Amino acid sequence: MFTGIIQHVGRVESTTDRSGGRRMVIDLGPLSGRIIIGASVAVDGTCLTVSQIAGNLAEFDVVPRTLERTTLGELAGGGEVNLELPVPAGSPLDGHIVQGHVDGTAKVVGIDRRGDSLLITFAADDELTGQMVVAGSVALAGVSLTLAGVEAGRFAVALVPTTLERTTLGKLHVADRLNVELDIIGKYVRRHLESLVNGAAPLTIENLRQAGFA
Repeated sequence: MFTGIIQHVGRVESTTDRSGGRRMVIDLGPLSGRIIIGASVAVDGTCLTVSQIAGNLAEFDVVPRTLERTTLGELAGGGEVNLELPVPAGSPLDGHIVQGHVDGTAKVVGIDRRGDSLLITFAADDELTGQMVVAGSVALAGVSLTLAGVEAGRFAVALVPTTLERTTLGKLHVADRLNVELDIIGKYVRRHLESLVNGAAPLTIENLRQAGFA
C-alpha cells in the first residue's frame, strides 16, 4: 500500500520494447538502497515490481495492459517520474490509501496561477468524475491530492508550492495526461450501494430511494 506522498522524482534511463511488454530502467536515487528484487514501487502512481537492480538503477517489466491503461506507455529516456515505496504497516498515513492501481487518465485543460499555487483543471471520463466528491481524495501521477472542484467530465485540484517543488506536477502543461486512481473507500461504498439496488441497475437517486435510502 502507498499513501501518495512522493519520496523522490526519478529519471527514466531507458525503455525497451519486448515481447509481452516493455522493460523500463529508472534511476531511483536515494530510494535504491531500500529495495530488493521483487519489491513494489509506485511509478507515477502505478505499482510496478522490481525485476533487476544495479546501483541506483532499477528495472521494471511493464505488461501491455498497464501500458494501455496508464501514461507509462508514453515515457521515454530522460523523462521524470514520481516515486514512492510502500508504507510499512503501522506508519502514519500522511496522504490517503493508494493502491497503485490506476483507474484511468485525465488531461490538463486549464492552469490557473494563484500566487505561489496553481489550480489545475482536468478533463476525464464521466465514469471517473462520477466517483469523485469535492474535498475528497484522488491520486494523480501518484500524488495524493484534495479535489477542489468536480463536475461531469471535469475536476480541479489546487497545488501548493511544496507539491510543485517535490513532484513532477510543477512542470505540467495543457494537454498533458496523468494517471488517476480514485479513493478506494469511495469505490467500495459505490460497489456496495450498487449491489443493494440489484447490481445491474444504475446508481441513481431514484434507485436509492426505491432501496430505502431516501
